Amino acid sequence: MTAFGHICSKGYKVVRIDEESKAELLTFLVVGHLVAIARSGEQLRTDHLIEASRLWLQSNGGECDWFECAKIVEASREVLGQVIAKPYPTDEEQLMRLFNLNAGWFLDYRSPIVREIHALSVACINDATRRRT
Repeated sequence: MTAFGHICSKGYKVVRIDEESKAELLTFLVVGHLVAIARSGEQLRTDHLIEASRLWLQSNGGECDWFECAKIVEASREVLGQVIAKPYPTDEEQLMRLFNLNAGWFLDYRSPIVREIHALSVACINDATRRRT
């Protein structure tokens, strides 16, 4: 273990996620909710959010303890409440354009919608950090 993380079994450096990474994970989960709503009319279940978080962390070389991950999962519902009150795309085809699928399941931050959801996520993470201090 280094000061910033450790090397996993696949040789990748795994780092504890910082506030910006938490906001990116939160953004990913909120967009995941939007896709699920477009597909089924329902938000993602908690087990799907936990799995999506795990996959995002693995893809991004991050590490997060279960309690912190649970807080981010819960925050995704809070941010989703703000997002669905706005005029965002509601069909799966348009929502899939928010991802850069050429590189995997990564959000395309060139999209104004992704950037706006990210801004809401940053505000949510910052609020949570302020409440802790």
